[in-house]
Amino acid sequence: MRITRVYNSCDLQAQSTITLNDDAAFHLLKVLRLKQGDKVAVFDGYGHEALTTIVNDHKICQVQIDNIYTIDTESNLNLSIAQVLSKGDKMDFTIQKAVELGVNNIYPLFSKRCNIKLDEKRIVKKQDSYFKIIVGACEQSGRAFIPKLHNICDFTDFISEHSQANLLLLDPKQKTKIKDLKLDLSKETILIIGPEGGLDNSEIELAKEHNALGISLGPRILRTETAALVALSILGSSFGDL
Repeated sequence: MRITRVYNSCDLQAQSTITLNDDAAFHLLKVLRLKQGDKVAVFDGYGHEALTTIVNDHKICQVQIDNIYTIDTESNLNLSIAQVLSKGDKMDFTIQKAVELGVNNIYPLFSKRCNIKLDEKRIVKKQDSYFKIIVGACEQSGRAFIPKLHNICDFTDFISEHSQANLLLLDPKQKTKIKDLKLDLSKETILIIGPEGGLDNSEIELAKEHNALGISLGPRILRTETAALVALSILGSSFGDL
C-alpha cells in the first residue's frame, strides 16, 4: 500500500511528535479520511523525510516520527524555468510539470505582451497559489526538496540579474536545437519562455545582449505550456537524469 506524502516545514527529530500544517491536515483527515494509527510520510523540503504515525486526528493532525531518512531524487542538472505569466490554468500546469521534471527555481515574469495585470493583493494570492502547486507536485513526484519560487518580476529586470547563468531562450526563428548545446553544468541553466503572443523583439534583443542563447523546438509553433514541457524534458534527457 502506497503511503501518502505531505510537506511540513519543521525540524524532523526521531520519536518526536509534530503538528502538521492546516493544508496537510485537511488533506489527510478530510480528503483521505485517515485516522489515528495510519502511516504518513512527512518531508521537510530540505531532503529529509520521516515515516510517521497519526496520533491525533481530532481537529488538528499530530503525528509521531518513527524513522527519518534522506531522499535524493534531485537531478545533477541545475535547471530552472523563467516563464512569462500565461492565462487561465496554463501557468499552474507549467509550474506543476516543471517541478515534476526537476527544476530548482521558478521565475514568474511579466513582459510587454503579457496580458495579465495584477495588483499587489492579487500578486500575493498568485504567489501563494503557485507555492501550493509546487508543494503538491513534490508530494506526488517523490521530491523532498522544495524548488524556490521567486517573486513575480519584470522580464527586463530578470534578464539583467541573471546574465551569468546559462540562459536559454525559446525562439522559433532560431535553428539551434537543445541536443546540440554544450552547457557549462557548473552554472544554473534557465529556460526562458515567453507568453502566448511571444516576446517583444526588444526583449529578445535584450536577452541576447545578456548572453541568452536562442533555441528552437522544431518547425512547429508550440503553445507556451507545451513548449515548457517539451524543452524541460529534452534538457533533462540530454544533460540531466531523465
